[in-house]
Amino acid sequence: MNAVEAHNLTKAFGTRKALDGVSFELPEGTFLSIFGPNGAGKTTLLRVLSTLARPTAGSASICGIDLKEDSDEARGLIGMISHASMLYPDLTAEENLVLFGKLYGVADPQARASELLEAVGLSHRRLDQVRTFSRGMTQRVSIARALVHDPRVVFLDEPYSGLDPHAVDIFDELIASVRGDRTFIMVSHDLAKGFSMCTHTLMLARGRVVAFAPKEKLDYDEFAALYRSTVGMGVA
Repeated sequence: MNAVEAHNLTKAFGTRKALDGVSFELPEGTFLSIFGPNGAGKTTLLRVLSTLARPTAGSASICGIDLKEDSDEARGLIGMISHASMLYPDLTAEENLVLFGKLYGVADPQARASELLEAVGLSHRRLDQVRTFSRGMTQRVSIARALVHDPRVVFLDEPYSGLDPHAVDIFDELIASVRGDRTFIMVSHDLAKGFSMCTHTLMLARGRVVAFAPKEKLDYDEFAALYRSTVGMGVA
């Protein structure tokens, strides 16, 4: 089964098309990195696929569930990690995870919160307010929040934004440890980083697909040259 399918996805804002006929199929257990300049439609695509926005035309599905017909069911299969933590700063790390666990109907949210805080190395700070955490620590709690309901598809929207090198290393290790058979879709401006992590690549420009392929079929230098020539930007 494909984890994600998009068929002729279009999203218009007035006369401007942020997405213009985007189509691709992504197998389960893969990691897709999406590249393109500002305004290419990357975040819009993520918002449509994560049910945060409805397409103007076209269709999409998550693990066979149509996003238009069964968006509530699809949300139960989706996790989101971005540069915005989506956490409540005045709540403790544990309170945040228990709250999200309850919202997702997790059977034992307290136990799940404890398990995830241990996994991200923050069990010793479980009773501290998130507002007291560093950027890197907050992002680790954000990973735990995204995984609290054990989603099958995880979206990452520029997750490395604002992280120092040490925090980047920790984030990489955490993502590697939770990949398993999950499917990841990441928006990135860092071509080298995104290419190194992925199994598949998608390049967007002006809302359209420029290239989509398994990484094994691509040469990095050729891909970087295509990125520069098509998008008009240097490699980040």
